[in-house]
Amino acid sequence: MKKFLKPLSLILVIVFAGCATIVGDKTHLMPINSTPDSATVLITDEKGVQVFRGQTPTTVTLQKSDGSYWGGKNYTVKISKDGYDAQIITVTSSPNGWYIAGNLVFGGLIGWFIVDPLNGAMYNLSPEQVTASLGEKSAYNNDFSDGAISVVLLENVPQQLRDKMVRIK
Repeated sequence: MKKFLKPLSLILVIVFAGCATIVGDKTHLMPINSTPDSATVLITDEKGVQVFRGQTPTTVTLQKSDGSYWGGKNYTVKISKDGYDAQIITVTSSPNGWYIAGNLVFGGLIGWFIVDPLNGAMYNLSPEQVTASLGEKSAYNNDFSDGAISVVLLENVPQQLRDKMVRIK
């Protein structure tokens, strides 16, 4: 009886589990870095719910599924630091190769239409890591289309713009 137990267990796992569920994870470990370091990271999901707030460098565990049937999770990562232009990176989910091809061989219809879609392991998040290079803010970077006025030190004005400056009394 014992010699049939292991093979029977293996067959049941293959029949009743989706391939992505067997080889995938429900979560993704996302490294987040920036130049310069110590930038603020704010991550919100597709519903606008804040899921993380911290400083770079950091690593965040993100859910791949929103918990609904066929519901991949998407995120917006905003990286900002005083004196630098903020960067916004979109992280999207998509079905992975194990889900698509693996269920043809191992998971069958149960894995393809029931187990993997409910589990969330069928998704990959892209990009797999976030790296941001924040550019310094200056009057030169502002297009002033919003009618704003910037006050900057003379030393922060790019050399090519200094010749165009006019003294106001």
